[in-house]
Amino acid sequence: MNKYIIYIGVALIVGLLGGFLLFGGGSADKTTNNVTDTHEHSEEIAANQMWTCSMHPQIMQPEPGDCPICGMDLIPAESGADGLNANEIKMTDNAMALANIQTSLVGQGQIGNNSLKLSGKIKANEESNAVQVTYFGGRIEKLYVNSTGERVGAGQRLATIYSPELVAAQQELLTASSLKESQPELYKAVRNKLKLWKLSEKQINAIETAGKVQENFPVFATVSGTVTMKMVEEGDYLKQGQPLYKIANLNTVWAEFDAYENQIASLKEGQTIKVTTNAYRNEVFDAKVSFIDPLLNSATRTVVVRAVLQNKKDLFKPGMFVEGIIEGTQTSTENTVSVPSTAVMWTGERSVVYVKTNPNEAIFEMKEVLLGNATGDSYTVLEGLKNGDEVVTNGTFTVDAAAQLQGKKSMMNQEGGKTMTGHEGHLGMQEDGSGENMDVTDHSQMKERIKVSNKFQNQLEQVFDDYILLKDALVNDDTKGAQQAGEQINQSLKKVDMKLLSDEKAHNHWMTIQKELKSSANAIENSSDIGEQRGHFKHLSAHMISGVQLFGVNQNVYIQFCPMANNNKGAYWISLEEEVRNPYYGEAMLTCGEVKATLK
Repeated sequence: MNKYIIYIGVALIVGLLGGFLLFGGGSADKTTNNVTDTHEHSEEIAANQMWTCSMHPQIMQPEPGDCPICGMDLIPAESGADGLNANEIKMTDNAMALANIQTSLVGQGQIGNNSLKLSGKIKANEESNAVQVTYFGGRIEKLYVNSTGERVGAGQRLATIYSPELVAAQQELLTASSLKESQPELYKAVRNKLKLWKLSEKQINAIETAGKVQENFPVFATVSGTVTMKMVEEGDYLKQGQPLYKIANLNTVWAEFDAYENQIASLKEGQTIKVTTNAYRNEVFDAKVSFIDPLLNSATRTVVVRAVLQNKKDLFKPGMFVEGIIEGTQTSTENTVSVPSTAVMWTGERSVVYVKTNPNEAIFEMKEVLLGNATGDSYTVLEGLKNGDEVVTNGTFTVDAAAQLQGKKSMMNQEGGKTMTGHEGHLGMQEDGSGENMDVTDHSQMKERIKVSNKFQNQLEQVFDDYILLKDALVNDDTKGAQQAGEQINQSLKKVDMKLLSDEKAHNHWMTIQKELKSSANAIENSSDIGEQRGHFKHLSAHMISGVQLFGVNQNVYIQFCPMANNNKGAYWISLEEEVRNPYYGEAMLTCGEVKATLK
């Protein structure tokens, strides 16, 4: 019996040992592999982990820490939340519908109605330009034409010069005159010498008749035109042949346009080109293509196309922007991508569009593009897009405003990755060591200020004053006052004269801003719900800030921010006072917010 028990015990031990060897080792390896896989996966997640605030989900930071708004500990954001890249923004179907956001596929193909639209400038007709020189050396005693822009006529006295050479030559003439009977050849040679210095027969005869030397001699204009450059001052010593003025005859001027490589085949000399300019919006001027540059500019990939314009009424000024349309052309669009003009936003030197990155969802990302010429209502895109990309063509500013609020790369924030509570990229704002906001002085991140006339700025300031009335009405929870202010903004917008903006970029900027301001003001005017009014005020404020940044107003203003507005995404407004009075909450939270920047 004991022997059987021993046999059974040995068999049991052998069985357990064999089972461990068969299954235990594999399990250990599997466990090790699982640990390794889990560790590598965890490292990958940790590398991409973003941290957010439970109270302010718009905050996204790559490392844990405190919420810059409320000071609470940040928590890990949901792994792969929405599957978005760093600078992508996702919009809800409701937001898309409210803002009427529309997209279009960009691509190749003939644009418009077989017309070619070119942009260019007015230049002086070089064939009519002249340089007025002096034909004898000396010192300028008196200038009679002292500034550029003055008109001169042929034969008009320009200056008086004291010339020792001319004094000596006159003395020779008087001597030779007394000997003209006995030495006619000498007399003739002296007269011819004076003629070489552009003295007329009348002037020479007057010297001979007077019988005395004229010390200060006048210089007369040999051509008619407008002085484009004054090259001397009174008291200057001149050499023979030295230029005094550059004079341009502006009875005809050149309109010079840039045409891209793919447009060259559509161009030929003698084509009719219809020229328009911002200065005379309702007039079209016909001209003929007189010259197509045989050399291509390798930097811009363009050639110069020139037309001669009659300018006897002095309508065209050198430097003026013009557009030309050539009808009946068929532009080759191979390897050319075009976008509707409504898709493009301009910010200083950059042009940007919003691309839909997911065909099945409303996910967008900003792209910088390099634009070519305008053709019809579209722009040629030289860089930044490819055939088949889907871009926002309506509601572009709304998408951009949403990107700004979420700290994504946007028109005003080139860098992206910063929330609206950190360094304010679109305001160019920084923080000093104390954490207090400094004035806006970093123009590298701020929208570039565009110089405009005082008259335009005064008209814009009236719109701004009405905006302040609207802000104050919302602060006071005054629905009817907000409606009236919205109406006043619309009336003031109608009085802003865009013809005062001669710069093409300034004109394009204001057209976009004006459209958005009008849309928001209309919505506020037609709404009797203060919640809706405040929602539209957020959109209106974003574009009013853009207008003030670009064109300026004649006073210092404060850009203020409430982190609780806009469903805890935050919203901005402009105030004339540094003390915060919140238009998004009124009496409910009157002092909620802070000054983010000061615009001077």
